[in-house]
Amino acid sequence: MNQTDIRTLGALKKSGYTPRSVKQELRDNLITKLQSKEDVFPGIFGYEETVIPDLQRAILSMHHINLLGLRGQAKTRIARLMVDLLDEYIPVVEGSELNDDPLQPLSVFAKNLIAEKGDDTPVSWLHRSERYTEKLATPDVSVADLIGDADPIKAATLKLPYSDERVIHFGLIPRSHRGIFVINELPDLQARIQVSLFNILQEGDIQIRGFKVRLPLDIQFVFTANPEDYTNRGSIVTPLKDRIDSQIITHYPKSIEIGKRITRQEARIKPAQEGMVTTNELVRDLVEQVAVEARGSEFVDAKSGVSARLTIAAYESLISAAERRALINGEKKTYVRIADFMAAVPALTGKVELVYEGEQEGAGLVAEKLMGKAIRTYFLNYFPDPDKQKKKKTIPNPYKTVQDWFGSGNTVDVLNDSSDKDYRKSLDEVPGLRDIVTFLHPNEDKDTTYFLMEFCLHGLAEHSLISRNRVTAGTQFKDLLSSMFTMPSFGGDEDEDEEEEKPRRRR
Repeated sequence: MNQTDIRTLGALKKSGYTPRSVKQELRDNLITKLQSKEDVFPGIFGYEETVIPDLQRAILSMHHINLLGLRGQAKTRIARLMVDLLDEYIPVVEGSELNDDPLQPLSVFAKNLIAEKGDDTPVSWLHRSERYTEKLATPDVSVADLIGDADPIKAATLKLPYSDERVIHFGLIPRSHRGIFVINELPDLQARIQVSLFNILQEGDIQIRGFKVRLPLDIQFVFTANPEDYTNRGSIVTPLKDRIDSQIITHYPKSIEIGKRITRQEARIKPAQEGMVTTNELVRDLVEQVAVEARGSEFVDAKSGVSARLTIAAYESLISAAERRALINGEKKTYVRIADFMAAVPALTGKVELVYEGEQEGAGLVAEKLMGKAIRTYFLNYFPDPDKQKKKKTIPNPYKTVQDWFGSGNTVDVLNDSSDKDYRKSLDEVPGLRDIVTFLHPNEDKDTTYFLMEFCLHGLAEHSLISRNRVTAGTQFKDLLSSMFTMPSFGGDEDEDEEEEKPRRRR
């Protein structure tokens, strides 16, 4: 007989069922998974040696848990994965709003029903997915929302006095009895609301208004918090912090490879995009490096952190930029470009908190600088260091032909929406550029070769050998010296138009 076929209290007793607390349940199932070498938290990368062992120790200790870390560090995802450590089904008294265990009834409703029907009390089965409750802490959350309150409508409908426990409308926490309850962004919860959690965490019971009600709730609490919140938006009151048994500190990926695995898993790339756009490892590296540069940038507020959502959104924007270009030009397939990478600026501007200096620079310009630094970092992995070439004058400079061509007053425009044919034509205009790439990377295919040619131009610009200027439709490369005299700037055309319009207004 299948366990879930049991429908009465009497049949449940005969089956040999014994109640377990939710923490004991999590502990026992974790032990089973560890012994069978099963992946306990699938899809969580970079925490194998740090966060996950701490989390497993906390579960084995049957602790309430606080996940402390900056934005975008998978705190909520970890909490949601804990559901998989619960039993698939548990028995409850049918119709009970507190998920009462038939052998350990908690509510007045369940106790009265069992007293009335005995072994014929109906039993239903609750799936583990229904035993997870999540609440985002916001300033408007009340004690009634979390704990409960007297319901005057219920009292009037049932014709009960306020002294009767049946008039209580239970909040989210009592309704999470025998389950996992998660409070996200705990410091945003008002201090007086945090105080209402003291008894639940320590004594395991709740207090509602003037009722002499003691409900020994069985709940696994998981909290998430951002260290920034402790000083800026609120704080976790000290007695509450003291009652949370384990505080586990999360972190950002410690390597580019881990970051790429996360981005590849989380990025929502459509099948149509995958069939149309071909990418390479270098462009994925550049996307991850932008986050690394942002986390160390003087323009970005380090206390706020740089979420993994930045790289995910940037990669999605990059693929979409390539897809859009192919659609405009009527091409069925295209290869990703550095221009597509640079087009992901909107994915960055809203995901970094800037300090005062960054605000002065402007979000768009800061994003471009971060992308430029990423290109500069990876340029040295594919091409010789231009700075070393300057110092060692005895060694032939591989970039001399390219520099001389730009020095003669030539320019090249790489437009964002140009067709593959026009894109290649513009790069082929630069003498010596293809020779550099084919000499250093002779085994690359045609598409990758052109990608590296464009990458080389951006890298030379980052090392101040040539000039790179943003134009309305793309990027223009020219000689550095002539660029200094003209002093073009991003959005400069608009400024010039405004300057021309001002005298007209005066006239």
